Amino acid sequence: MIKILAACGAGVNSSHQIKDALETEMVNRGFEVQVDAVMVKDITEEMMAKYDIFAPIAKTDLGFDVKIPVIDAGPILYRIPMMAQPVYDAVEQAIKNMN
Repeated sequence: MIKILAACGAGVNSSHQIKDALETEMVNRGFEVQVDAVMVKDITEEMMAKYDIFAPIAKTDLGFDVKIPVIDAGPILYRIPMMAQPVYDAVEQAIKNMN
């Protein structure tokens, strides 16, 4: 099971759209993933240590070094397949690199 952390400013809308899109696409690609959606302000270094991939809506300074792959998932929100495809491909490549 690959654990992905999606994050946005409020942790309510955008991060949940990213969560749903990543779970659907990665399952369609044959990967078992769990995506959690949170507010950026709630992320701690301890929390981040429980995940394999970080998928924020935008580049964010968390105040600590992120030691897992960070993939900007913002383009998923445009709902334009051509823009979302590179995000999905990057997540798939990060998963493959773990194995």
